[in-house]
Amino acid sequence: MSVRSISNRVLIVLFDGLRPDLISPSLTPNLDRLQRRGAMLARQRTIYPSETRTALTSLVTGTTPDRHGIVGNKYLDRLSAPPRFIDTSDDCLIEELDIESGGHFVGVPSLGEVLVANGRTFSVLASNSAGATSMLNHKARTLGQVTLSGHFPRIATSAAMLERVEALLGPTPAPAPQGTPDLAAQAFLTSAFLDVIWPQIRPDVAILSFGEPDISCHYSGIGASETLEAIGFIDKQFGRVLDWWETDGISHGVHLVTASDHGHVTVHAQADLFETLEGAGLRCGPVPAPGIDAIIIPGQVGAIYLSEPSDAVIRRAVAAMIERPWCGPVFTAGRGGVEGVAPGSFARHLVFVDHPRSADILFSFRGDDAVDSFGLMGRTWSADWPVGFGVHGGLHAKEMSSVGILAGPLIKSGLISQVPSGICDFAPTVLGLLGISRPSTMTGRVLAEVFTEGAEKEPRVIETVHETSDRGYLQHLCCVEVGAAVYLDSAEAL
Repeated sequence: MSVRSISNRVLIVLFDGLRPDLISPSLTPNLDRLQRRGAMLARQRTIYPSETRTALTSLVTGTTPDRHGIVGNKYLDRLSAPPRFIDTSDDCLIEELDIESGGHFVGVPSLGEVLVANGRTFSVLASNSAGATSMLNHKARTLGQVTLSGHFPRIATSAAMLERVEALLGPTPAPAPQGTPDLAAQAFLTSAFLDVIWPQIRPDVAILSFGEPDISCHYSGIGASETLEAIGFIDKQFGRVLDWWETDGISHGVHLVTASDHGHVTVHAQADLFETLEGAGLRCGPVPAPGIDAIIIPGQVGAIYLSEPSDAVIRRAVAAMIERPWCGPVFTAGRGGVEGVAPGSFARHLVFVDHPRSADILFSFRGDDAVDSFGLMGRTWSADWPVGFGVHGGLHAKEMSSVGILAGPLIKSGLISQVPSGICDFAPTVLGLLGISRPSTMTGRVLAEVFTEGAEKEPRVIETVHETSDRGYLQHLCCVEVGAAVYLDSAEAL
């Protein structure tokens, strides 16, 4: 579907790790103002794993990890010889892998590729990690599109543009000390967009990505004073963008999209993951090495690669895990429509991670709906992060829930949409606003229900709860269908 597209443009503003329930008139008056003026997606969800670089890849490709292949922030590439540990926070490695793969590191076309093929311009400004910034348009250098980082000048795909920005604003800010809100980069990139990129390029599509409050959630806590400071600061930066949009952007056909890539929950207990697997006879390590039976990818989402990935070994490992109080939903290769090869596990394809790069065992730590020390709902276990800190990656509703607000000349005003939606829908919707046909690789849908010229009748919604169990372990996976699009709502183990 497309709408009237003459001179339409789109600006996507991302807030890394912002939970929708932290938007309020007092803490985020500017986001609240946009929410009341535009169309809010009340049932917006991210993908699994709910990790930044996986989610951002889904945002710009319009599809899920089983198609684009970025199955986690970190993963083991067993197609290389020897198997190779891949950390997608490394922008140089991303560029190297794309060259080595003949341009197929990401398995489907990205937004930057689609736009350049249709004669449209695209700019990315991001203060996330170097790798996350690159993943928003990993081919920007070869496509001649502008990318600027709030911390890493080397990422700039145009030396001339970087020179212009730094001549006006000063040097690109250094990363903030760990545990300190990362504020300077957010202000730097906001000014870069308002004072240089928009006046000089006027891109058809631009992404302005704030790395906060994710950093502060991780190292201070979801409701800590440092995190609230970061949220308030980025809302003020967004207020500058909103003021520009109201006075200048709208008159140039700019549609404003605000989103987050995932939410956060709070660690309340430590998981003995390594000890449990070693008790099952598996020698564990973080990278491939002689004598290692199970490679445990560091991070909040559990990804276990086995040196001998037989069904028997997978079943032995999963049987040990589901006995532990920290074990949440578990996924293995499918042996049918719902169940995985290990009793009690779900098939990986149900959560769209069935890919050659995927782990033999994927799992989330068990979450609950209790409130943390800040009075916020959502807790979990962790094997890596300290108690009290914010984490994400799993399938708790507060990790999956994410921000989604759209506003502009062709968007309904004051709408609170109860139609389920997801991060894969943004790319098709952007293309719809520009009058560009979406590629067949995109599994997301155009959010027609928020368009002023969209269908009056809301689409049919089908909700499904899958269940699997083994002995005393039981897990539920809640999915929602809207037309051909399928969203993961949440999952839990009981």
